[in-house]
Amino acid sequence: MKLGQVLRGYRITTRPCNDGAGKCMWAVAEKDGREYFVKEFLDPRRPRPDSMGTAESKHLLLLQCAEFERRHWSVINRIDPADLDAGNLVTAVDFFADGSRYYKVTRLLRHAELRHPHRLGPHQKSVLLGTLTDSIRLLHRLDIVHGDLKPENVLLNQPPGSDLYTAKLIDFDDSYVSGDPPPRDAIGGDTRYAAPEWLRYVRGDSATGPERLTTAADLFAIALMIHAYLVGELPGYPAVHASPAEAVNAGDELRVDLRLHPHVADVLRALLDRDPARRPPIADVAGVVSTPAVLATGHVDRPRVIATNDVSRSPVRSTRLRINMGTA
Repeated sequence: MKLGQVLRGYRITTRPCNDGAGKCMWAVAEKDGREYFVKEFLDPRRPRPDSMGTAESKHLLLLQCAEFERRHWSVINRIDPADLDAGNLVTAVDFFADGSRYYKVTRLLRHAELRHPHRLGPHQKSVLLGTLTDSIRLLHRLDIVHGDLKPENVLLNQPPGSDLYTAKLIDFDDSYVSGDPPPRDAIGGDTRYAAPEWLRYVRGDSATGPERLTTAADLFAIALMIHAYLVGELPGYPAVHASPAEAVNAGDELRVDLRLHPHVADVLRALLDRDPARRPPIADVAGVVSTPAVLATGHVDRPRVIATNDVSRSPVRSTRLRINMGTA
């Protein structure tokens, strides 16, 4: 992908880069007078007839590519953009291969800069979290696991003249049908917001097969995100662990901030359960965050719980990153 290049009618209008994109390159493109966000996947690469390698290696790579295509189409085809509940999902409008590379296209959205979401008022937080949980509820109704829920994958949109922010959920590259994730060595995600079962699966735990990776994995992630959006940091856990999931797998409790309303604290603790089957459904979560009165954070006389892996900058980094990327 190069500046000025035309891919399936999309003319690349910015210099491609991979800031915050992992194993991808991204750029802004124009087609028929509209702007789009184009992502180029660096892996897998389709073998060309003149590519180096044996016939067997090329065959194995083609099988890998076929699985890559199947997984992406299995998610794309399940989401109807015309669904009334899909308005805050930034999903693919195009997915194709050109030469040896795969490309995914989404519409380009402009988004609001919000440095400290946890400083919003209760009603503002309710709108932000309500739109976010509504999007996840739609995905889970369709048996889709987002697979990489984190503040960086939430675009904040502010209508002109309003002080409210809605959450636009982006980046479905690591999504999969519930119980049918990619192989252990190919699955995506972020360890900071990953569920305990995801971590066990990635690390080769024989007792954690693919069927264990369901929509409940998103529920663990959304609990961490809600906590960060409300108080500016993740729940606390011993510094010996590299992530919340690692702490839970070790039998340690994640410490919910004392300033949270008891109703919110209770639902977060339930969502952070090691057993996916014990986590409440997203509909229950949506019911809680739609009540502004319980989203006000109080003050306590004793020292509040401080996360050992402070991500108070995560929502900030999310906003800055998306502004720089201009991505959907």
